[in-house]
Amino acid sequence: MLELSTIRDRFEYVVSGLKKRGISTAETMLRNLLDLDDNRRLTQAQMDNVLAGSNAKAREIGRLMQAGEKQKADEAKKETSLLKAQVKQLQQKLQDIVEQQQEALYNIPNIPNVNVPVGSAAQDNQMVADWGEPPVLHHGAKPHWDLIKQYDIIDFDLGNKVTGAGFPFYKGKGAKLVRALVNFCLDQAESAGYFEIQPPLMVNAASGLATGQLPDKEGQMYSITDSDHYLIPTAEVPITNIYRDSIIDPGDLPIKNVGFTQCFRREAGSWGADVRGLNRLHQFDKVEIVQINHPDKSYDALEEMCQHVAKLLQILQVPYRILNLCSGDLGFTSAQTFDFEVYAAGQDKWLEVSSVSNFESYQANRLKLRCRGEGKKHFLLHTLNGSALAIPRLLAAILENNQLEKGIRVPEVLVKYTGFDTIP
Repeated sequence: MLELSTIRDRFEYVVSGLKKRGISTAETMLRNLLDLDDNRRLTQAQMDNVLAGSNAKAREIGRLMQAGEKQKADEAKKETSLLKAQVKQLQQKLQDIVEQQQEALYNIPNIPNVNVPVGSAAQDNQMVADWGEPPVLHHGAKPHWDLIKQYDIIDFDLGNKVTGAGFPFYKGKGAKLVRALVNFCLDQAESAGYFEIQPPLMVNAASGLATGQLPDKEGQMYSITDSDHYLIPTAEVPITNIYRDSIIDPGDLPIKNVGFTQCFRREAGSWGADVRGLNRLHQFDKVEIVQINHPDKSYDALEEMCQHVAKLLQILQVPYRILNLCSGDLGFTSAQTFDFEVYAAGQDKWLEVSSVSNFESYQANRLKLRCRGEGKKHFLLHTLNGSALAIPRLLAAILENNQLEKGIRVPEVLVKYTGFDTIP
């Protein structure tokens, strides 16, 4: 979340940033928040004064009792009771104000970076790079949802029977190809200096709140009945929360972690050709890279992470393009995001396989994640993460782009992981 000091000290900057996101009521919203903060400060001062009076009266009672003036002491005790009642009322008032203020802060998105293009939706995203040529396929080439049935490698009908729509079974060479992609991505991340972590697949509400999935994306997450636990939508959540309530030494930066997990998203209201087959699932495999970095170096880290994702796709020989997301398509917590889309020739579509984001200090403020500064001047760090890579859509593109008249060719780099070079 944004820092109150930033909102107060750089009011016009914050208003401008929120209006860039299309929030026309930004100024009123922020002024109401600052009014709440003024009220909080006033109430705190009132409570401190009453507490000081109550403490002084308690000392007076002690002196009166020692002096044997019991009647005066009893009168002072009555005054103390009234002061304690005032303190209780002010404490409740202060708690209510703090809760309102916190809720207001949780519902204010991050400020877009100056290099984020202005726009209202996905069509306003800016393509900044592309690589590779679309493959020329034979006549009668198919989309992956037909290929997986033909070669019996992924079974959506079985998934629907056992669990429901969006939960496929991967079978035989299909399962091995998924495992190959995961291991390839993890090995490449390790070579790039990332430390592997296998986190839990559930997090508590405090963790979801700290990274910004709650309350913003609560409707997209699977919650556990009679518990405050949620199935993770991405490994970003548990891995970043490792550092919640932490003070990091400057010499330990950057922190670079990678994790492979199953991810779970409800994706309510999804239907149609764009979400057919592997294009949209409720459970999917993803390798996530996460960095914690110094504010002065986070945009260099963002570039480094984008280069890492690009390298993965180039090694796999998958054509891709990179989009700088516009202000209207930018995630709630992100300051800047680059999406990587791969070309799937069988369906003639571009499919997102990675989002690489810099959250600046937005997540760190919720996390209370700081760097040790000189003296007691600690400062908030910057958090970043990116998919490296999301497996299902990548698999869809690989299957479609490498299909032959008979069989599907396995990318050369994956053969050492699969043990076979074609799916016959």
